[in-house]
Amino acid sequence: MTSFIGLLFLPCVYGQKLFIGNPEAIPPELESMYAKGLSYLQKTQNQDGDFQGQYGNDPAVIGLCIVAMLAHGDDPNNGPYSANIKRGVARILKSTNQKNGYIGNSMYSHGFATLALAEAYGVVNDDKIGPALKKAVDLILSAQKRNPRGAWRYGPESNDADTTVSGANCVALFAAANAGIPVPDEAIQRALKFYESCACGDGGYGYTQKDSSNYPRTAIGALVFALAKKKDSNSFKGALGYLQTRNANESGGHYYHYGLYYASQAFFHTGTEVWEQWNEVNIKTLKATQSDNGAWGGQQGPAFTTAAALLSMALNFRYLPIYER
Repeated sequence: MTSFIGLLFLPCVYGQKLFIGNPEAIPPELESMYAKGLSYLQKTQNQDGDFQGQYGNDPAVIGLCIVAMLAHGDDPNNGPYSANIKRGVARILKSTNQKNGYIGNSMYSHGFATLALAEAYGVVNDDKIGPALKKAVDLILSAQKRNPRGAWRYGPESNDADTTVSGANCVALFAAANAGIPVPDEAIQRALKFYESCACGDGGYGYTQKDSSNYPRTAIGALVFALAKKKDSNSFKGALGYLQTRNANESGGHYYHYGLYYASQAFFHTGTEVWEQWNEVNIKTLKATQSDNGAWGGQQGPAFTTAAALLSMALNFRYLPIYER
């Protein structure tokens, strides 16, 4: 990754070599589905970088749309989606508080927007990305330090925490570490302790404590432990067992695609056989539900839903640093 002047890169504890998959194993229908989905996002983004529909102007959604484009592996500066990527990045930068690096108006937005900056850093030609990413990471870390539970909720000053907002910020930290931004091991360990405090007896994860577990929250928990290189832990194994014995649609469909986004990465970390079985079912299901215009529908709006669906299949391409084993 390229660097910006004055940033001291420290060794990344959590970075590792990318998993190199067999391109011949990519399902043939996947490229067509992915291209249709990206075409929809491309056509429904305005000149300001926002996307059409509900939540299309939220930095989190814009960020996930950018990541979905980057995950396809095209040249981000001269390829078919370069203009869209650059507009999206510019929109996120415009939404950033210049003093403290806070992006948007919630830590949810901040986490996913930071993830996008981390994945764009070093591959998208924009000198503003590096400083903004460093500030965004610093805000995540400072918010965690102030939080008595060692995690995150909706605002950077929050004193409570939940597993969903924390998931967005944990993934952002891992992506930033892969990009070369220093992330203290202590921050990761505190986050893991918070998730352990929300682990239920069935292997799943509750929202703010050991309450009722569900599929999306458990997928988040599984991924956090996997990215922390804790796949041998009972926390990861318990979450994986939960996911393997339950349907991704168990939340009544309200958070279905959101759950897929995290579950795809969690299953990817289990190994080839388990991942391939899950991946095959996921692609078939998404193929049957993709609209003629390339989008997927959902209560969180077409931009988010389409980006989440695409990202649940993007591990087949293995282009992004966050998509590693």
